[in-house]
Amino acid sequence: MKIIAVIPARYDSTRLAGKVLLKETGKYVIQHTYESAIKASRLDSIIIAADDPKVISACAEFGAQAVMTSRSHQSGTDRIAEAVKNSDADIIINIQGDEPEIDPSNIDAIADLMINNPQCQMGTLVAGFDNLQDIQNPDIVKCIVDNSSMAIYFSRYPIPYCRDVRGIGDKSLYLRHIGIYAYRKDFLNKFTALPQSNLEKIEKLEQLRAIENGFRICTAKVNHTCAGIDTPEQYKAFVERQNKR
Repeated sequence: MKIIAVIPARYDSTRLAGKVLLKETGKYVIQHTYESAIKASRLDSIIIAADDPKVISACAEFGAQAVMTSRSHQSGTDRIAEAVKNSDADIIINIQGDEPEIDPSNIDAIADLMINNPQCQMGTLVAGFDNLQDIQNPDIVKCIVDNSSMAIYFSRYPIPYCRDVRGIGDKSLYLRHIGIYAYRKDFLNKFTALPQSNLEKIEKLEQLRAIENGFRICTAKVNHTCAGIDTPEQYKAFVERQNKR
């Protein structure tokens, strides 16, 4: 079974333009992500799917395979589908380009999830919460699953709602979604051909397209989470953490 990872790298990010090529640590953000990903043991190859020649040039500097994709894609998943359209991979893993501190063991975990559950067409990861503030944060996506660890719903709202306390209950009741996905190749093509769904448009969460169209998403729970980089403040905090290492 061939497993490849694709890292979508959109240059013109809305909240932090050019973030994948920020380099205050001495390495590009996308380079940090790539170097974390190559530590995973389950991957046969890694491709960076770019939308700008500057990203392609930067990838050449640190020896990563990169392909140019259309600038018109609405999501990273659409960009990935273009990048792998001629690939013979069985499983494609979507690693966010703005998560330079991704744990390689999480990449292996989602690969194992797909290997061990051949009925799964799409998979993702969840983790527990450390505090109530993160549960309240709409930038951190929450997930609820059934007894078979299949995703029921994803939301920016704190779910489930605890009626007894009229809000957020015990933090052990909540799961944090980790933005890494795995797809079987044929499902990826089917998924990206679907129009955006109503729930996806409302929550701005593309995985809801799969659920709203009747497809199931397998999940695995992991311990380690990492912060993505969407704002200047988050990048500054990342640089500070890197400087302490």
